Amino acid sequence: MYRVSLFPTRDLHLSDLRVALINYICAKQTGKHLIVRVEDGDKAHNIDGKDQELLDIIALFGISYSHLYYQSDNFKYHLQFASTLLDRKKAFICFCPDEKATPYDGRCEHLSPDEVLNNPNPFVIRMKTEPISDSFVIMARNKYPTYTFACAFDDMLQGVSTIIQDEAYLENSSKEELIRHAIGYDQAISYTHLPTVHESEKSVQWLLDQGYMPEAIANYLLLLSTPTPTEIFTLEEALSWFDIATISKDSVHFDMEKLGFINREHIKKLSDMELSKRIGYACENIGKLAKLYTKEVSTTLEIKQKIDVIFAKKEPLATFEAESKLLQELIFNAPYFEMFDEFQAYLLEKSNLHDEAFFKPLHFWLSGSVQGLELALMYPLIKNYLKEIVR
Repeated sequence: MYRVSLFPTRDLHLSDLRVALINYICAKQTGKHLIVRVEDGDKAHNIDGKDQELLDIIALFGISYSHLYYQSDNFKYHLQFASTLLDRKKAFICFCPDEKATPYDGRCEHLSPDEVLNNPNPFVIRMKTEPISDSFVIMARNKYPTYTFACAFDDMLQGVSTIIQDEAYLENSSKEELIRHAIGYDQAISYTHLPTVHESEKSVQWLLDQGYMPEAIANYLLLLSTPTPTEIFTLEEALSWFDIATISKDSVHFDMEKLGFINREHIKKLSDMELSKRIGYACENIGKLAKLYTKEVSTTLEIKQKIDVIFAKKEPLATFEAESKLLQELIFNAPYFEMFDEFQAYLLEKSNLHDEAFFKPLHFWLSGSVQGLELALMYPLIKNYLKEIVR
């Protein structure tokens, strides 16, 4: 059993997504179940609706799972386990005012039962360790378990056998093992810690909003410090060759330029109709036009902006106002031409315009800009929309 943890206190980070993707792949490769656990124990900082947002995002990336759990559903069991550890002298009550102080000085470890019962102050529960200075809190003053304590028992209760997580949780792993051993749980749980994706303060949702496609983001994250037979691939293709044992332990740094390159390649791989739909249209020719713009930009958002300008209501160019108005009228009333050369020759003859006075307004009306893609490449894809474009 593998598990993915989601935190409803914040956006999904790139490292979170990378961990989720690799857990999904390994679960598929080994034929084991993958569960998702929403780590909602920090009630004070949970964001309303964030859990569903996170679930929607991993679904967008094709990550399926067998069961969904909420950490808070196990709180009653966490209390029982804490009580058991106290009874077994594996944990102790601590009244020290700063529960997060490290190293801990051990002053509360040997309090007598009377000293505990007669002390009216709030307390935490600490795990006994050797040395005592490493004794860590497992139940906070608000009677809620710490994340480490909750994870230790949730993984046990839910039958998790393999944990793949970010290296930021490396210290937690040893504590979780200590907690489970203290309760008498002897089923082995294997751990793999992946290097954090550094130098990116951008969330996965931000990247999606900017037009980076799920296929490309997944491709990029799986490419990091992992030998791959090809640079551009899908998640499903990675199932056949991905090997977690080959992942480097070296630091991983986020590279927006590399992601942009991979995103362009995945845009090109989409069917013309699918790409058209992703940018808000439903025409194969618009999809073909969108692919032409990968010569200039890297994301579907940037492509959409380029194409939206083509169909937007435009005012004549100020520098060639009269010429622009003339060409607008001629284009609107022109007969249908299959070929761009014929269309351009017709406009040249009817307008009697030359050089910049002709070409800049023409490019502007057809593309929304006085420069950019060649009109000869664009024309076959927009010729059926000319009246709408120059309206």
